[in-house]
Amino acid sequence: MSTPSTVDRAFQAALYTPTDDALDTGASLLAADPAVDAEVARRGEEFVAAAWRRGWQPADVVRIVRRELDDVHVRLVSALIRAQASDDRPRGRRWRAQLDELTTGAPARSDRFSYATAVLELYRLLLRLPALEVLDEPAHAPRTDSRLLTRIRALLAKAEATGYPEEAEALSAKAQELMARHSIDEALLAARAPSADAPGACRIGVEPPYEQAKAVLLDAVATANHCRAVWNEPLGFSTVVGFEADLEAVEMLYTSLLVQATTAMTRAEAAQRVGGRKRTKTFRQSFLAAYAHRIGTRLAAAAETQVTEDLLPVLASRDVAVTDRLDRMFPETTTTRLRGVSDAAGWTEGTQAADRAQVRARPPLR
Repeated sequence: MSTPSTVDRAFQAALYTPTDDALDTGASLLAADPAVDAEVARRGEEFVAAAWRRGWQPADVVRIVRRELDDVHVRLVSALIRAQASDDRPRGRRWRAQLDELTTGAPARSDRFSYATAVLELYRLLLRLPALEVLDEPAHAPRTDSRLLTRIRALLAKAEATGYPEEAEALSAKAQELMARHSIDEALLAARAPSADAPGACRIGVEPPYEQAKAVLLDAVATANHCRAVWNEPLGFSTVVGFEADLEAVEMLYTSLLVQATTAMTRAEAAQRVGGRKRTKTFRQSFLAAYAHRIGTRLAAAAETQVTEDLLPVLASRDVAVTDRLDRMFPETTTTRLRGVSDAAGWTEGTQAADRAQVRARPPLR
């Protein structure tokens, strides 16, 4: 019988016994033997590959590491993901985009013990990641005009940054027109010619604080764009199911509206403080809840005016496909009540901010 290696003994001590003493023991073993560094890194890449087999994607792993640990761990896991990618199987466009967004730069190594401790803390987390729904992109991904999407993102960024409402409205309206054109072209092409295009799915982070209201906002945006969203509260994300062009629209519009909401909330809260009121959590929660509710109403009303009679069968068939994919991915879902909405001023301010938000209906589908 072979003697366990230093790495095996360190992992056995630290990864499967959730105590600080066990962690210190494992870190001491690794710190005392510099010759094991390459093997420790290789094992880390194996843990990353195991996360992919359990349905996780790069952005998901980075999100949970940032939520549960510290910046040093984010840098560690980003380096592991980049290293593992060279041995990984071919992935889709969305996966590659997540790799491009990884944090760069290795963490500072103050001393071997501290570094080994951080590595083992990260590996503990990777080992306990639960299985998620697989989000493999369709084998035949839709054509994407990257220049168009770059232009849309630039327009929304300018709309969020400007301090002039008229300019923001013009920029957001133009972005909406481009998103509508992108989605409409895909729907019409699918209706006129046989296509292997099928609904896909993506995960969008729904981060605290006030994540419940943010999840409601994302659900409203998804529904208005012919998608469906399922919120995973414990892991801090929603899974959005839909056709690729619509998923892109949801990601961009949700991000833009959330930025607008946060900016408006900060201004409204400042005005409240001028009037003698202190900052409160209930004000912010109620503000965002009202904002999400009102945006949902506006988007739903806009959606009703978009579709002409001749395109109802086209959209109906796509809705059936999206619903079927959703039901297969999530055979059991539950609903939840929005909590913490008790501040009248916050609700009023949030509703007014939603009425001012730059949301414009897509032009009718023709």
